[in-house]
Amino acid sequence: MLDFADTKTYLRVDHYDDDALIQMLMDTATAAAADYLNMPLEQMTTTVPSPIKSAALLLVGNLYENRESMSDRPYSKNPTFEALLNPYRVHS
Repeated sequence: MLDFADTKTYLRVDHYDDDALIQMLMDTATAAAADYLNMPLEQMTTTVPSPIKSAALLLVGNLYENRESMSDRPYSKNPTFEALLNPYRVHS
């Protein structure tokens, strides 16, 4: 779903040191979006609407920037991620 070069541009990363990490985060964000949408992961590899891609990029950016964060309180949900995905969510 996400293009590697576009994702690196979004993250403003111009080196190769984190390429494996970025790919892993892209896979994680795609799986998280599919899970939230109640869709099979395979369906996320086809063309998806821009808001779904934007939500995945938002999650990649958050995971990349906060990968070393430590906190004694629980992290809150990201309302923007949910707002971007809600119109496409499949309710069973």
